[in-house]
Amino acid sequence: MKRTAKEKSESWARITRRGLILGGVQLGFASALAMRMRYMQVDQADEFRLLAEENRINLRLIPPSRGQIFDREGRVIAANEPAYRITMVREEADDVDAVLDRLAQLVSLDPDEIERAKAEMARSAPFLPVSVADRVTWDEVSRVAVNAPALPGITPEVGLSRIYPHRETFAHVVGYVGPVSERDLARYEEPEPVLRIPRFQIGKVGVERNYEEQLRGRAGAKRVEVNAVGRVMRELDRREGEAGSDVQLTIDVELQNYIRARLGEESASVVVMDLAEGDLTAIASSPSYDPNKFVRGISVADYGIYRDNIRRPLASKAVQDAYPPGSTFKMITALAAMDAGVVSPSETVWCPGHLTVGGRRFHCWKRAGHGWMNLEQSLRESCDVYYYDLALKVGIEKIAETARRLGLGEVHDIPMSAVTDGLIPDKDWKRINRGAGWVIGDTVNASIGQGFVLSSPLQQAVMSARLATGRSISPRLVKSVDGVETPGRPGEDLGFNEAHLARLREAMFSVSNNRRGTAYGSRIIDDAMRMAGKTGTSQVRNITAAERARGVVRNEDLPWNRRDHALFVNFAPYEAPRIAVSVVVEHGGGGSSAAAPIARDVTLQALFGGDPPLEAYPTKDRDRIRELQDRLAAEREERLKSAQSRA
Repeated sequence: MKRTAKEKSESWARITRRGLILGGVQLGFASALAMRMRYMQVDQADEFRLLAEENRINLRLIPPSRGQIFDREGRVIAANEPAYRITMVREEADDVDAVLDRLAQLVSLDPDEIERAKAEMARSAPFLPVSVADRVTWDEVSRVAVNAPALPGITPEVGLSRIYPHRETFAHVVGYVGPVSERDLARYEEPEPVLRIPRFQIGKVGVERNYEEQLRGRAGAKRVEVNAVGRVMRELDRREGEAGSDVQLTIDVELQNYIRARLGEESASVVVMDLAEGDLTAIASSPSYDPNKFVRGISVADYGIYRDNIRRPLASKAVQDAYPPGSTFKMITALAAMDAGVVSPSETVWCPGHLTVGGRRFHCWKRAGHGWMNLEQSLRESCDVYYYDLALKVGIEKIAETARRLGLGEVHDIPMSAVTDGLIPDKDWKRINRGAGWVIGDTVNASIGQGFVLSSPLQQAVMSARLATGRSISPRLVKSVDGVETPGRPGEDLGFNEAHLARLREAMFSVSNNRRGTAYGSRIIDDAMRMAGKTGTSQVRNITAAERARGVVRNEDLPWNRRDHALFVNFAPYEAPRIAVSVVVEHGGGGSSAAAPIARDVTLQALFGGDPPLEAYPTKDRDRIRELQDRLAAEREERLKSAQSRA
């Protein structure tokens, strides 16, 4: 049926209205789009240009060069060496496992290191780089760089890593650095961004830790342009950081190396102190460990070897261990008694081999007794009964006060880890710490450096230095920082009667130079270098009455860890003292047989600045000393060559 003209006109009108509505909608949409485009391209052009710039430009921190550590003569002890590593940023890698699989085809990856890296990535922010391979070669770095498009998130880097060219020799003094841990970060309220750099190294123990702020320096920064796959195209600008400050120690490399060679694997420690400024020219603990193994994280196997060694190579025995000082404490008891006016150097005491106090018998080391003893004789032959008698007259308070004035019971301010204050007991200490009253037997034991009394080898060296000088001289380990001298510590006059000190020094001279002296076998023959010293033997176990009845078993017949400790302190030359020395040999037996020979050899080495002439030794010892010098010289030469090649 045909539509009429009217119907056609109405239909056309409806179509025209729909077209107008649709056209209006399209025009409105186009207008809105045009306005949005104008807004983005004109009004917001600067903002979006900035966003685009940030997407293609990365800001990266530049780790500072760590300050080096030198000995007193400027010889390097801790240095830096180039090290290549490969890092990964988790958010850029997308599929971490897939990228690591591709990386493993180019670089040898340690499975344990990869697991550690994954764990670190899981607990770190996704944009932080994490080290996945350390100490890689230049060839491996090159292969990674060439294949960068297939390794999103992977970046090869070059940096500096710590190296200790003398290895074990300075381990307990300098300490070591290691990667920053969560525990390290917890030490800071607001950790510096540089501490977030992957595997960034900070000081963990020793001088490295105590001078961390000065040695670390300040990080720099650089802006680099990267393409769509993250490859660095060019460096736009760079702001160099500040290198860490260099630290110079008072230690002498050659003397320290000699002591390490002289001690061998003995469980022992030696401290050498210069009497002019208090400089520690040597401070050694043996056996030691290789700090280079800790720099990038020590393996479980290597750490287990150190941890399980009965001679405790990880312990800094010279400063953190405290021992009963034994007979080296007798100078303190004698000085306290003279200072209190209860005894004169010429007065004598009868030694029958024991003294009964409060119903208990206190024995002298010489069972038959020494007979009549004055001050010089008692110190020379180390009579115990003489000092038991002095202690009863002077009392523990005066003894403790004298000990503290001479540097015992004090934490000496040197930048090493776990420096002990030892223990100088008195009545208040026992009441507070043991909940018991002081008894007279405690005073008797303390008079010969036993009972509760404890001191470190460092404190023993300070005691000897103060006896030699009469000054409150204190140890100094850091000579300068960034070329700025650290003040010496010569100390002030201690206020002791000089005549009393002179009598003690004479008695100590007899110990080493009188035929009846306990250290006569380790004397120095050179008149200009003669030393004054004192032997000490400290018990590590109580001798039972049954043992005494059947004859005490000799130290050498006991298991090693049940033998007595051997000690020796001295200063030299006697006429014009320049150095003080202390030696402790753990479970070495007698001070005269184990510690005094080491102290004599170290003293001569320090005074002569190298191997002393054989004429300085007793004739009977010269063949043995010549053989020892040749062997130690070869060992020192090997160590120095190794150190130079590492440096």
